Parts: sequence; C-alpha cells; structure tokens
Amino acid sequence: MPAGSTRAALDLEPVTPTLGARVRGIDLAADLPDEAIGAIGAALVAHKVLFFPGQRLDPDSQIAFARRFGELTSSHPVMAPLDDAHPQLWELEGQGGGRSDEWHTDVTFVRRPPLGSVLRAVRLPAHGGDTLWTDLQAAYDSLSAPVRRLVDELTALHDGSAEFSGYLAARGGEGNLWDGERIRSLAPVEHPVVRVHPVTGRRGLFVSPAFTTRIVGVSAAESRGILDLLFAHLTRPDIQIRHRWSDGDVAFWDNRSTAHYATFDYGDFNRLMHRVTIRGDEPVGPADPRAAA
Repeated sequence: MPAGSTRAALDLEPVTPTLGARVRGIDLAADLPDEAIGAIGAALVAHKVLFFPGQRLDPDSQIAFARRFGELTSSHPVMAPLDDAHPQLWELEGQGGGRSDEWHTDVTFVRRPPLGSVLRAVRLPAHGGDTLWTDLQAAYDSLSAPVRRLVDELTALHDGSAEFSGYLAARGGEGNLWDGERIRSLAPVEHPVVRVHPVTGRRGLFVSPAFTTRIVGVSAAESRGILDLLFAHLTRPDIQIRHRWSDGDVAFWDNRSTAHYATFDYGDFNRLMHRVTIRGDEPVGPADPRAAA
C-alpha cells in the first residue's frame, strides 16, 4: 500500500473463516484510489484468495490492475505470452499447455516465485472447469509439533522440467526473461519446506506435488515418506475451497500461502483463462534471519 494512504472498507463475503472471500461492489477496470488498492492487498493477505464477480476486464485492464500491487513478471518463464503487446499475460488453454490439473503453487521452480496471480475467466464450459485452492498455512498448523519441528529445518528441490522442458525445446531453448535473465534451462532450485510469510510472519508449507521433487539431505526413501505426509496434509478437504467460475469472474490469490488445482472435467471443450503474475521475493524459512518476526 502506498505510504500515507489509508485502507478503504470492502464489501467482503468470506468463503470460509480463513480461506477465500468474495469482493463485491468494486470495478477492477476503474482507476481505483490507493485506499482501495491498500484494502484489497490487506484482504489478500488475510483471506489468501479473493474473487471478484461480474468484472469486464480485457488484457490491458487486467495487466493495469495487477500492476497496482507490484512489478509484473513475464507471462511465464517458458510459455509464450498472449502476444507481443501483452508480454505479461499467459493465455491458458484447457486443451493445450494451460491445463493445471495437479496441486501446485505457481512457478516455484525459480528462485523468486510470484507474489500472487490474477486469473480471469475468458471462455468457460457449460459444466465443470472449477478451480480449488488449499490453505498452506492451515496445512502446516495441522501437523503435530514434532513434525513441525522437523520440517522447519528442511529444504526441498523444485523442478519444472517434467512439465515445461518440452515447451522450452519447442521454442528453440529460448524462454522468457525472468528476473532479468533469459530462461534457457530449467535447473532445479532449492526452497525451504516451510515458508515464513513476509507480511504476517505466519508459517506455511511450501511444497506441491507438481513441482517439489526431493527433500534435500535425506535418503530417497525418507524423502518420499516426508513428501507423501506433507502432500496428504495440504490436500485435506477441510482446508480447501472450490470455485465454480462464471462469466466475468476474476480471482486474485496469494502465491505465498496457497496451492491450487484446476479440474479437467469438461471433455473436449477448450476452456480459456488469462493469467498475470506479480513479482515475488525469495522464499525464506523459519531459521533464516530474513524471516519476519
């Protein structure tokens, strides 16, 4: 939130007490005052996923709204953008490379994953195509104290090569600019298993079945056992929400405290979504001196 501004009141309808909220009575295509942007930012941290029904965004206004919350990334490290005029926007086609039917947090296979994502429904099936989100802080809290102490000290490898190396090869090995560097390979990166949220200081799991491949410093068998345990906790139904999309819906989620899953249950329909991501910081764990107090 810009210095010196105050937070405006939002018309919020929580989905659950801790995860998800619908925001009504606001036009994301308008030139919103700093107070409204500050209120949305605070609500994002508190509720982790915000839904804005009945919006009429286009690529330009979607990018303009997302940019109010920070510098934008390219569309994706590997996947081509919508077009040259919109390098920040990734068009996700349900029958192409934009089907994300596995639990994941966006782009954790780079050193600085996005802070958050703004997703807009462009073309929806008559039935199906819902998206689920899970609360990674609640997943951490659900672990017993001895297991929390264990995972607080662990790091893990995140690897996007299985999902995206083919697309990178199809583009001649030339991906997009990310953090000022051209992506030409997808080497695994190491992140803490538990991420400390830079705003609240809350701890949450920072692993996902899609991209987390190995716990560092333990045997392969131990790694599989630990990850299976953590994946079971983060996919518990009682810490999830499920959103049924309608025309004009926009979702904005905190990538530092959630994972999500896009259901593929709409047959041969080509579901179409537009996504923009906001540049994030390097994840830190509980033992890192950079962690919030």
